Amino acid sequence: MGISNEQIERINALARKKKNGGLTAQEQEEQAVLRRAYIDSVKSNFRSQVENIKLVDDNGKDITPKKLKNLQKERGLRE
Repeated sequence: MGISNEQIERINALARKKKNGGLTAQEQEEQAVLRRAYIDSVKSNFRSQVENIKLVDDNGKDITPKKLKNLQKERGLRE
């Protein structure tokens, strides 16, 4: 789930309008929906990055937590 550049531009436009004069009830609702979509997108991207991490100690030994290794195996990211 991602968010388009147009949606980000609309979020910013609504933020500027709110700061300069205020939003209508419909614009406030639109802003809330767009913000939620943006936050969900950021959380999803962050989760994906964390789930793809492999931790290695100074000696080159894989020290990735077992829970993360299992999740990676389920998703086909690890053998």
